Amino acid sequence: MNKKKARQGGGIYHHIQIDLTYNSNHIEGSGLTHDQTRYIFETNTIGITKEVVKVDDIIETTNHFRCIDFIIEQADARLTETMIKQLHYMLKSGTSDSRKSWFAVGEYKRLPNEVGGMETTAPNDVHHQLKSLLTNYNRKKQHNLEEIIDFHQHFESIHPFQDGNGHIGRLIMFKECLAAGIVPFIITEELKMYYYRGLREWPRVQGFLLDTCLTAQDNFKALLDYFKIKYRP
Repeated sequence: MNKKKARQGGGIYHHIQIDLTYNSNHIEGSGLTHDQTRYIFETNTIGITKEVVKVDDIIETTNHFRCIDFIIEQADARLTETMIKQLHYMLKSGTSDSRKSWFAVGEYKRLPNEVGGMETTAPNDVHHQLKSLLTNYNRKKQHNLEEIIDFHQHFESIHPFQDGNGHIGRLIMFKECLAAGIVPFIITEELKMYYYRGLREWPRVQGFLLDTCLTAQDNFKALLDYFKIKYRP
């Protein structure tokens, strides 16, 4: 599947925008439903609901739509710190986090954070470690699925931003799959706990995360088959 196919309206592009945004948001705790996410994308309005909806959930949803357009358009571009920071800036602009003095939108974290109860890279070491990760990754022009997933796990272990790392990491995975001509995939709510276990266990057992991503990829292949879009086996 190439980026031209990914931009076609009314079909796979429409599905990517809604499902990737909804599932990535939901993994991170967004309260928006799939229907609400679809409604925002299709009508640029939030509709009427009896539920309380967080403004940040709406803003990050519309921002995430822009991020998807960006990674599709820039699919073939070399992955850099500047690009990653730009994605974070697009995702978090206008949120309540962006108004906090200690929160750096589009810049690396200023305060220590953790993921899943595990320590991450100290703020002062983020630039060095991410630069090293990118240097090693970019030594090859073409990557296989395992290498893309390996980059993702290391990125999440660094956790370079104060918040939004999961969003950014999954967007990068999608982009890099497009760049390599690999069928991309969406980590759904149903795969969330397997995904988290896979990230945690990757340094010891890579099969957990790889199997989760392959399951998600099979789901996406079924969608491509439905839309009669050819892809590399």
